[in-house]
Amino acid sequence: MSPRRDPAQVAAGDKLDQVSEPIERLDLVKYAGASGDFNVIHWSDEAARSVGLPGVIAHGMYSMGVAARMVAAYAGDPGAVKRIKVRFSAMIQPGQTLTAGGEVAEVDGSRVTLRFWAEDDEGNRVLSKGEADLELS
Repeated sequence: MSPRRDPAQVAAGDKLDQVSEPIERLDLVKYAGASGDFNVIHWSDEAARSVGLPGVIAHGMYSMGVAARMVAAYAGDPGAVKRIKVRFSAMIQPGQTLTAGGEVAEVDGSRVTLRFWAEDDEGNRVLSKGEADLELS
């Protein structure tokens, strides 16, 4: 990761570099092991369909993690990220690609607020109302 971003070089409206990540079933199984969330809807099509889903869906926090990597990369240091929040607004399935993007919403000295989102291949917002606070000093 690059050095922490200089707050003097940040302005409202600056775009974050988008991040795209294919959603693969194996990654969801690995995430289940790392997070302890073994809900079968994240690895079994049969179980997911039995509760009315179209098939396996990604963990919401997995999707948020993709967006959080984008935020940390923009900051240049994951320690600069002081708060992050998001609304989980749609499902994403293996075989699709999650794309996250955002922009600088506000700069107050070394404090920076970002707004971000993530969507699937069809433009459906998987994450909405994303917001992150950075301390860049």
